[in-house]
Amino acid sequence: MVIRRLPWLVGTVTGIRAETATARTIVFDVPGWGGHIPGQHVDIRLTAPDGYSTQRSYSIAAPAEATRVEIMVQLVEGGEVSTFLVEDLLIGDEIELRGPIGGWFTWQPGDVSPVLLVAGGSGVVPLMAMIRAGRPVDFDLVYSVRTRADACYLDELSRHGLNHSVVYTREESGDGRPAGRIGPQDLPSSPAGRTYVCGPTGFVEAVTKLLLDQGSDPDTIRTERFGPSGG
Repeated sequence: MVIRRLPWLVGTVTGIRAETATARTIVFDVPGWGGHIPGQHVDIRLTAPDGYSTQRSYSIAAPAEATRVEIMVQLVEGGEVSTFLVEDLLIGDEIELRGPIGGWFTWQPGDVSPVLLVAGGSGVVPLMAMIRAGRPVDFDLVYSVRTRADACYLDELSRHGLNHSVVYTREESGDGRPAGRIGPQDLPSSPAGRTYVCGPTGFVEAVTKLLLDQGSDPDTIRTERFGPSGG
């Protein structure tokens, strides 16, 4: 079996917008980009003038559209890659990208099964690619984030008419829910056709256990987790 290595491509920054005080959406035009499926990610590589190079992986935030690739970057304190992308990157800058990467945590446009999406923090990004892809079936989204100031995409989620709820872990929700992590009361009581859970490792493990305790079939749960990477 021959494994084809994905080439590094040069993308030009065509758009930057703030999502929160510490998170930025970045849009690239990437000549040679062959498309992607919601749920996949890309590698970003930065190379200094002295030849030092480092790379990080970022989920793709929007469905395929020609050579357009959109990501969201959350600033990590002390992180060399996220600090540059959030604080220093400018329109017109060129960045190396490699992808798309991943096949397990993907949703195929046209799938007609009911879907539950559960996001922790920036784990909402690949789920947004699924939501933005447009589909004729029902989505349910449960989005856990520290505070309102840390939440991304809330206005857009309302515009989509998506059935969604936001769980704040550090402050009370507008509906009177006290601050706290996701519990069984925050998840639909009946299992979905498929569930996608994305967030920090501890979050993913806790949510997966809740889903299994509620009777979800393990084969219907797709998970994507992230942990400390140096930023």
